[in-house]
Amino acid sequence: MKTLHKQLGLAGLLWSGLVLAEDAATKVTDPHFKLAPGYLNSADLPLRLALLGAPPKPDSAALARDEEARRAALSLRGTAREKLAAADAELSFPGPANAFACAMGTPISEKNTPHLYTLMQRTLTDAGGSTYAGKNAYNRTRPFVAHNEGTCRKDMEPLLRTDGSWPSGHSAAGWAWGLVLAEINPARATELMTRGLSFGQSRVICDAHWQSDVDAGRIMGAATVASLHGNPAFLTDLAAAKEEVKAAQKAGLKPTEDCAAESVALSLTQH
Repeated sequence: MKTLHKQLGLAGLLWSGLVLAEDAATKVTDPHFKLAPGYLNSADLPLRLALLGAPPKPDSAALARDEEARRAALSLRGTAREKLAAADAELSFPGPANAFACAMGTPISEKNTPHLYTLMQRTLTDAGGSTYAGKNAYNRTRPFVAHNEGTCRKDMEPLLRTDGSWPSGHSAAGWAWGLVLAEINPARATELMTRGLSFGQSRVICDAHWQSDVDAGRIMGAATVASLHGNPAFLTDLAAAKEEVKAAQKAGLKPTEDCAAESVALSLTQH
């Protein structure tokens, strides 16, 4: 019993050390998460690993689920859904703004909705940055590396090979955007949150992330949005974005993207 207590005590000390370590400044290696200044300073980001635990262990049921999701995604190679996933991989703007335009029902642009456009850029930095406690702590190998496969974006693979897989920064950003945009345009909340889910799921379809990476990223995205609601600058942009969307709707502005094609692509998977 004493031995067990010693082991538990050591585990507690190790966990405490990990929590303290993650409170330190995290190294963000993906430049897309540094394109614009975030709203939150490092002390306000939800970086604590206690929100997530750890990625799946070898030979676990969770890893078996990851492998099953990966095999299902490989069957989508060459389809419209994979093409959309390749587009979703682009985090440089206006890519993400265009990705959510159909779900919003109006264009999202620097010209017509400048506060909304800026809000999306700054939220990307915060949501993406929130995943780096986990990425740095575990440096999980990505599925395309583990299986010696290619992704839907060959041009991005060199960066991905050195950037930890768990949690997914894309998924964190996609879910954060889905939640925030649903608040801006409640009438389209279902479409926007569904698009936020599919944006993250695109990473599994691309073979760039495991399913558990995407699931963990969504947790961090939601945690980031909760933190953002305590930030005055974010709330100011949020209020202005709501008015911009109302004005765009009143003016009858419609997305220029092929929304019918996007709908067909998304119909090939649950998200």
